[in-house]
Amino acid sequence: MNENLVAALVLLIYFSPIFYQLTIVIRESKKGNKLPLKKLYRFFKISMLILIPSVIFFFIISHTNYLNYQKPMKFSEYDKITFENFKGLNFFKKTFYGSTRFAYIVTSIEADIEKDSVSISALFHPSRSFVYNKKTYSKDLLSHEKYHFKITELFVRKAKERIFKLKTKNKGSINYILKSIKKEERRYQKEYDYNTFHSYVHSEQKRYEREIDSLLNLLNNFKKSKITLHEKK
Repeated sequence: MNENLVAALVLLIYFSPIFYQLTIVIRESKKGNKLPLKKLYRFFKISMLILIPSVIFFFIISHTNYLNYQKPMKFSEYDKITFENFKGLNFFKKTFYGSTRFAYIVTSIEADIEKDSVSISALFHPSRSFVYNKKTYSKDLLSHEKYHFKITELFVRKAKERIFKLKTKNKGSINYILKSIKKEERRYQKEYDYNTFHSYVHSEQKRYEREIDSLLNLLNNFKKSKITLHEKK
């Protein structure tokens, strides 16, 4: 069932007592009785006081599962990642193009610019990543999702390479590189999913794996997260 329809039905059921009360207000107002209107207002106020915090809580844990929180993992922990680390909550989506075998990984590029150095890291967010139906997941699916993390690490290294080659290393130029590299990373991630059809096109999946591993090796000198900044004169 469409998730928007489910949400609409839940709200309809939740507010059904208000709709019932509204019919009473309309009927009684014709008789000049305004007391049901006051009851309706009070009932509506109580309903919203319950609903608003519930909705806020729902969206918070949908974004990050604080009920089963695990802090972000660095790329150095790549080999430790399994689907057991995918702790995010998925309330509505149950299939992907008719298949129950799907997952979603969340990664990010994080940077800390200091006076004499800049640290850039690729992070995997366990409590924002989810896998549906852990009984049906496969090694191929896990590999596909983990390569998303490798892509993030690849663009982290590209960012460090570009910063290293800067003639003038200042905060403005570093932020420009970071902004550009994040856009490039997002575009590459989308292309990777599209061309591999989320791991279903095996030949494309293997092609991307070879390409990503090769590019990571070429940028092996930029594995360390911190770059020391030196002005070139």
